[in-house]
Amino acid sequence: MRYRLTFIAGLAVGYVLGTRAGRERYEQLRKGALRIAQNPAVRNTAESAALTGRQTATKVFGTVSAKVEGRLPAPVAERVRSLREQRANDEDDWGTSNT
Repeated sequence: MRYRLTFIAGLAVGYVLGTRAGRERYEQLRKGALRIAQNPAVRNTAESAALTGRQTATKVFGTVSAKVEGRLPAPVAERVRSLREQRANDEDDWGTSNT
């Protein structure tokens, strides 16, 4: 409950400060965020992080599904098995772009 109240108080403070700053300041912040998001170094880092996350998730999925497969109900185990086989047959089509 304490965290919920802290969150609501922070939300209220943010709203008040945001309304006082006005539309002009909002536009400045938005343009700055867009400039950062369009930076090639930032984009490459984000793509690398996404690729690493996908690779890690694939490894974890395989490990966990192999360990719990015998303990799952039959329909769930069959679905996990089909997903594992599907992952083994598919290549990673996400890749990284050279933008």
